[in-house]
Amino acid sequence: MSHTFHIPVLGLAFSVDTPLKVARYGITSTVSIVDDELLERMRKYHTEKNGLRFEPIHKGEPDSRAQRVTAYLNLLNKLVNEQFEQLKQLPFEQGSDLDRYFDLQPPATNLKQGYDLMRDYPDPVGKRIFQNLLRSYLQKGAIDVNIMSKVDKMNFDADGQYTGDENTDALAALRGFAQSDLNSSIILSAGMNPRLYSYLERFADFYPDENGHLRKKIILKVSDYRSALIQAKFLAKKGLWVSEFRIESGLNCGGHAFATDGLLLGPILDEFKQKRQPMLHELLQMYQAALSDKSIKYVEAPQQRISVQGGIGTALEDSFLLNHYQLDATGWGSPFLLVPEATNVDNETLYQLAEANNDDFYVSAASPLGVLFNNFKNASMEQQRLERIEKGRPGSPCTKKYLCTNTEFTEQPICTASREYQHLKLQQLATENLPVDLYKEQVEAITEKICLCEGLCASAYIKNDMLKPRESKAVAVCPGPNLAYFSGVYSLEEMIKHIYGQLDLLKNTERSNIFINELNLYIEYLRADMASHLKNWNDKKQKYLIKFKDQLQAGINYYKQLMPQISNQSQEYLTKMYKELIVSETHLKALSSALLTV
Repeated sequence: MSHTFHIPVLGLAFSVDTPLKVARYGITSTVSIVDDELLERMRKYHTEKNGLRFEPIHKGEPDSRAQRVTAYLNLLNKLVNEQFEQLKQLPFEQGSDLDRYFDLQPPATNLKQGYDLMRDYPDPVGKRIFQNLLRSYLQKGAIDVNIMSKVDKMNFDADGQYTGDENTDALAALRGFAQSDLNSSIILSAGMNPRLYSYLERFADFYPDENGHLRKKIILKVSDYRSALIQAKFLAKKGLWVSEFRIESGLNCGGHAFATDGLLLGPILDEFKQKRQPMLHELLQMYQAALSDKSIKYVEAPQQRISVQGGIGTALEDSFLLNHYQLDATGWGSPFLLVPEATNVDNETLYQLAEANNDDFYVSAASPLGVLFNNFKNASMEQQRLERIEKGRPGSPCTKKYLCTNTEFTEQPICTASREYQHLKLQQLATENLPVDLYKEQVEAITEKICLCEGLCASAYIKNDMLKPRESKAVAVCPGPNLAYFSGVYSLEEMIKHIYGQLDLLKNTERSNIFINELNLYIEYLRADMASHLKNWNDKKQKYLIKFKDQLQAGINYYKQLMPQISNQSQEYLTKMYKELIVSETHLKALSSALLTV
């Protein structure tokens, strides 16, 4: 691919059809395949929009979840291929999609430079030859898919009987992707699920063909080197190759936030850089042995890419990350929420995001998964949650049941954001005779959960006029905190030219370096974690927090040594960065003193 960035998965619906909007320009994006109901409704929408016949796959049909995933992905693939073929046949005219393809290319690539030369080529015959040569180099962006490994609800039939491991949510979604026409990647995120990882063995497309080609590839979204290696070795021993490690900042990202034990992005990237080749060699030996055991032949060693995402804000940060850490790509997610051409964000939410400031973005416990969740204060889902509490009916109707994990009160799991669970939990709490302050604290913790299944889909339904009667209009949105620095609604050209340094959307915006922003998020996380455990402090927790603090200090020391190597920034910028680093270190030392005196 000529583009050096990709668009990661954005919620459930924000990027559910992004490939239809950007893939023909060579831009890779990611679709969530968690919600088969959403995929089925979007398939109906795009089928009818393109004048095709829609044949529904009903929920009660055998293997309906996998079938719905397959059908939607096949439709995306079909439509993107048609768009791409049409684009290639267009004339080179200013304003055509073909010219737009080249205009969006990174400025330093051979393809873009060749295009610029062609435009000024004097000989008409030679110009046509030049144009045909350029057409032969066009590539469409990949339609990648994402599964949160741990979102793997067990399913039961009408009689309450378990339908089996192969029909859990994650495995059925994987099966849907594996049976699709796509030649792309599955991104496995949110930790390791051995059952899911083992299920990959069942599908031939994840193994190399006689030419060594992988029809379907595996990408692991990871937060540190150690976990990446453990997961990749597990897969390699089964003859499954990890084609890319997608490193994501633990806290400076959108969606669910998986904080590391104080390991910061810079040191993590440096470890990948130093150990990349030894890791490749170790994994390759396991991979080759496993393929040999399966009597699978291949021609040459497969490629292994490394990319990073989470909190990148400027072209200079982007190019430094790519060059200094020898990365293959970067991910730009949350800023594309402000690009209506690329994502599904309803107008109300769009302009709320465009006008938001730092205080409007926060890490919450709103997710029913029990994992930190990047939240947006002004989202209509948050307003709905507060209104329901005010009316004495906290919680949400639970219709989709994708996040049902709690069996505290019921035999079959229910969702902690559901009205059923919150009613039962609040009844239990009322019997415990807690002090008033502690009781209020517990009530807030119970009722903070929101319905992500509905909230993360609503925006697409509103934007595309697909809402059903009486269906909730409440939108949940989960941007990374870095979005606070982007204040506007942008075209696709504007955002891409910003990424490549041809335009500065953050001009005159006061913003710290990506590494400083992440460091401050981690220091605040440590402060909040310490405060939350003051009432039940113990030696184990203290040792963990001291280790966390020490890792942060090691990261600060690393950044002090790194700064002279940031050669693409001005001295004024580096001076400011150093001063901010020292301020952050002072805050960390204050927390360190508090840790030792608890």
